[in-house]
Amino acid sequence: MRLSRFVPILLLLLLPFCKANGILPTENNSSSQDNLALSILLAGFDLQEEAKRKIGSLPLASPRSESDSKEKIALGEKIFKDNSLSLNSVQSCSTCHLLTGRNVGTDGQATSLGTFGQAGKRNTPTIFNVGFLETIFWDGRKSNLEDQALLPFVDSSEMALGSTSDLLTRLNAKSEYSTLFAKAFPESPSIQLSSVKTSISAFERSLISRSRFDDFVDGNPYAISLEEKEGLRLFLNLNCVDCHNSSMLGGSKFVKLDTKYTYNPNDLGRFEVTGIEADRFVFRTPSLRNVALTQPYFHDGSVRTLDEAVRRMNEYNSPRMITEREVTLLVAFLKSLSDRSKANF
Repeated sequence: MRLSRFVPILLLLLLPFCKANGILPTENNSSSQDNLALSILLAGFDLQEEAKRKIGSLPLASPRSESDSKEKIALGEKIFKDNSLSLNSVQSCSTCHLLTGRNVGTDGQATSLGTFGQAGKRNTPTIFNVGFLETIFWDGRKSNLEDQALLPFVDSSEMALGSTSDLLTRLNAKSEYSTLFAKAFPESPSIQLSSVKTSISAFERSLISRSRFDDFVDGNPYAISLEEKEGLRLFLNLNCVDCHNSSMLGGSKFVKLDTKYTYNPNDLGRFEVTGIEADRFVFRTPSLRNVALTQPYFHDGSVRTLDEAVRRMNEYNSPRMITEREVTLLVAFLKSLSDRSKANF
């Protein structure tokens, strides 16, 4: 016997609970109001299935994390937060990729400042869930975490070391690293660049966020509010998943941001990597996970609020113009994508 035949009966039994807990409206207790409430609940289950099919929930582990031991993760975290590994010993990876409080690996700046106060070129992307990405950086110039792990140490606009040899010298100068590397890599205990890359990547892969939206997709129909469900429905109807796709809600496509708005004209985007003319002003579509916590927005950090970012995206590639009420609904849904441990700070 199909269990779905009992869903309407179950939902009728749930009506009092939903009203008492603010999940459904309570202004009118008439039968027509109850019919409306039941319709909302039924629609919620349909929405749940559609969201699961078109988006899905985030996996509990990143790809390639099978050999990421707790020792490798701990070593990677220490290197990530070590100020002494920059040229003037005042900056670390975590200076731009803050992880405390409400921070999800960004610093709230339009573009981050380097070791000597020099302005970076692009907005710092979140490193939460970065292990699920197929390409790294706004221009996609690296395809995995290991390939990018050493770049910030020798980038003149970031930590500004003269070479990766300087990085090894600084690591060898601190006695505690010898022990940590030996624990993390007992088969090859000496301090090597390959081990540095592996440990930093292991730490970054461990930064996985779970949201109320994931709870909703995984079966809890009450994990997100009615307003957030309306925003999700609108998100799907407007086909936002064409670019912000899969369980990461983005991060896999490259698009040209050719709207009426002006962004940094000196940043040529993916063209600087490929040299292909069609790649001028093309950038990787960011993941929307934790988007409510990662302002300012876009590759140049030129938009301060999520509401305005939504309005601009509506100008970019939407089948129709949306109302201010719909902007509010979309923002409500996007907030449901925030990491549960960060959203309540």
